[in-house]
Amino acid sequence: MVVEIVCVGTELLLGDIVNTNAQYIASKTAELGFSSYFQTVVGDNMDRIKNAFEVAFSRSDIVITTGGLGPTADDITKEAAAEFFGKKMLFDEKSWKNIEEIFNTRGIDITESNRKQAYFPKGSKILYNENGTAPGCIIEDERRKMIILPGPPREMVPLFEREAYPYLKGFSDLVIFSKSLRICGIGESSAAEMVKELLDGENPTVAPYAKEGEVLFRITSRAHDEQTAKDMIRPVEEKVREALGDNIYGEGDTSLENEVGKILIDRDLKIAVAESCTGGLVSAKLVNCPGISKVFIEGDVTYSNEAKIRSLGVNEDTLERFGAVSEQVASEMARGIALKNGCNIGLSTTGVAGPDGGTPEKPVGLVYIGLYINGDVKVKKITIKGNRERIRNYSAVRAIDILRRELIYME
Repeated sequence: MVVEIVCVGTELLLGDIVNTNAQYIASKTAELGFSSYFQTVVGDNMDRIKNAFEVAFSRSDIVITTGGLGPTADDITKEAAAEFFGKKMLFDEKSWKNIEEIFNTRGIDITESNRKQAYFPKGSKILYNENGTAPGCIIEDERRKMIILPGPPREMVPLFEREAYPYLKGFSDLVIFSKSLRICGIGESSAAEMVKELLDGENPTVAPYAKEGEVLFRITSRAHDEQTAKDMIRPVEEKVREALGDNIYGEGDTSLENEVGKILIDRDLKIAVAESCTGGLVSAKLVNCPGISKVFIEGDVTYSNEAKIRSLGVNEDTLERFGAVSEQVASEMARGIALKNGCNIGLSTTGVAGPDGGTPEKPVGLVYIGLYINGDVKVKKITIKGNRERIRNYSAVRAIDILRRELIYME
């Protein structure tokens, strides 16, 4: 079967937002073995949307749309679909109750315009949205199938995975099996170079996906039964693991902080964190791990020199001689937070997050990460390119990854 993607939204045509939805959906439908020859972006205009549907169905069996499901007058994807299929729009009480609940939870007054989000073409299967106020739907007739999804990726992706993917899989004669390996500490291009001979494979495929501070490698195989698909992945996974080594921190649906948290909990290693440039991001990530309260003792944001001296015992002379952004201060911060709390581990960050404050000797993006473990202190110097948000986020990820690497080789 042939699938075509139609993304609705004038903001896409104007370049106000990047169309990541098409990339995501294309990769998922390819996994299922569907052919796809065209993608369309169309603005918020009834006639042009219906014409896009007409053209798409002239060459495809299934059309997947994103966008145009909001409460405003120019959100007309469902209405255009209803006219195209010759169906009336009907009110769905369950959708309206869900929308009301979302507004009540957020403490926001609901408006009458939101009611339009609870109307759907007659006979469609409604796809209830757990992450927003715009449900989707599936419309079918004797020869055509349309999946209508919301535009924001944080809503579209979960809804696609929960509803659209299983629906599409019913039209595929292949079993798709995927395994994800999670990598941290090296960039996407470096990781891809290390396994470049595997990236050209057709079945299984190996695809890298860059995330904030990490890379995900998804190995996907297609076969006529599940066991064959799993067996096909195994030798490819072994080669990826051999090439990437300890850059791989986990697999499947996990996170760096969860993996590190598990090690700390399993070994009963107490940790405290002192942060300057990251402003609490390291602590915030670590406390995402369930059960971390058993070993996470304290997180301090010691942004000023005075706080570093008062709370961590950083020597005033060290600050005057080397400055707050220095190997020496990162070391004293890590040691100070650990000793203050009687912990096995102290983790610290200090750096220049920008956009101001950099010098030729200490440019924006310079960060020192200190790690105290049972009396020994190591400091890692890193340099990060990007804006303030990226520098802070990436520094937090690198700090946790540096801790991970020390822990896995720790006796």
